[in-house]
Amino acid sequence: MVSTDIGLINFLFKFHNKTMEDLLSQLYAQVLTPSIPPLSSEHQQRLQQCSIDENSPGTILRDFQTLLDFLHPNGTQVSGKNNLFPLKLLPEINSRLSHPIQTNLKRPQQKSYPYINGLYLLLRASGLSQVKHKGKKQILVLDETVLQSWTNLNPTERYFTLLEAWMIFGTEEILGERYDLMGNLFKCVQFWSRLPENGFSIAKYSDQREFSYSPGLYNIALLDLFGFLSVQSGQPEAGQGWRITRLQPLPFGDAMVRFLFTICGKKDFTWESQGKVNVTFGELQPHFQSFFPEWKNNLVLTNNEFTDGIYVFKVSLEKAWRRIAIPANFELDGLSDSILDAFDFDNDHLYQFIYKDRFGRRGQISHPYCDELPSTAEVCVGELPLQPGDRMIFLFDFGDHWEFDMQLEEIQPPNAKIKMPQILKRYGEAPSQYWDEEEDWEEDEDWDGDDE
Repeated sequence: MVSTDIGLINFLFKFHNKTMEDLLSQLYAQVLTPSIPPLSSEHQQRLQQCSIDENSPGTILRDFQTLLDFLHPNGTQVSGKNNLFPLKLLPEINSRLSHPIQTNLKRPQQKSYPYINGLYLLLRASGLSQVKHKGKKQILVLDETVLQSWTNLNPTERYFTLLEAWMIFGTEEILGERYDLMGNLFKCVQFWSRLPENGFSIAKYSDQREFSYSPGLYNIALLDLFGFLSVQSGQPEAGQGWRITRLQPLPFGDAMVRFLFTICGKKDFTWESQGKVNVTFGELQPHFQSFFPEWKNNLVLTNNEFTDGIYVFKVSLEKAWRRIAIPANFELDGLSDSILDAFDFDNDHLYQFIYKDRFGRRGQISHPYCDELPSTAEVCVGELPLQPGDRMIFLFDFGDHWEFDMQLEEIQPPNAKIKMPQILKRYGEAPSQYWDEEEDWEEDEDWDGDDE
């Protein structure tokens, strides 16, 4: 029943309407929230007695460092669309981890290696890496400033940095999947509520199939890496991927899940810092610091700031495109007007700009008449979290659903001579915004009603 409800709600959510998102999130949390026993004095003692190092609890710090060390100093080329690791690198990364898995797939992808997939999620959601554009190639590089902040953290601080990256900022969009209605913590807590105290064995592949969605195999791998869960693996069958034979909850994991549920269950699993352009770590610190007094500092990220200059966008619609230059101080309302004028569209419908931020998460800025925030009247072009080479979508008219593809080609130095948006180049004839009613009426008049 639970799986059916989750599937129905996520089916409804595919429309990506923010108001619908808020309503469905509340429905999801209220209807499907599992029952988790409260934190007992015994569980509190387990947390207080826990000492964190690179091998305990779990091997998350050791394996995450392995991934950091693997990345090439000049960056690692990743796939163009979802920016994932290329197939040729996966076996080598897998072999270096403390939990290498076996697959029997002809062309295993990144998601075929749940431990790599989970570590990649942390790498992006932590802000330690970002994707740069080098010609037509996408290069995953480490942010040296953030890496220096990471180096200054002690093991406890690193552990909880990665925990927050996973539970608060990590979304399935980072992994190239469709946006999921609820976050990783909700799915992990729900999974934990169904997990017997003495664990259970998995007799065949079909019995582990449900885990592919909830909580997701990468979440099971992360539960293992963080020391919440013990996972036993078996030999994969022909044409099959990772084979799980047994799952066993660990005492530390039970205490952590209960405490996280106590913190977040009353808030419908929403986070104050979730969805913000500028990520700030340390939201869980006030709750955990009494158990882990070593947690004093947090990872510091470089915030997105206003970048002055002349932004040059290549805007494409079907076979036509326009190159538009616009000063950074123009609001996105002005950018919208420029695009519509360039394609001879009437400005008579709602719209939104949709982009992926440096973490790989979906963000949107909507027409001022929409309920969603921020609005295009509040955000300037120079505040967009984009770098040259990045793309975003200008979605115009939610009924006809016109999708303009936009690529930021360059940010030129400020130019006092360019005070207004300019169309630098036009290519191709723009499609008609409206279908020709008169032409369609003439076609209807020519029809004599006899198809035989």
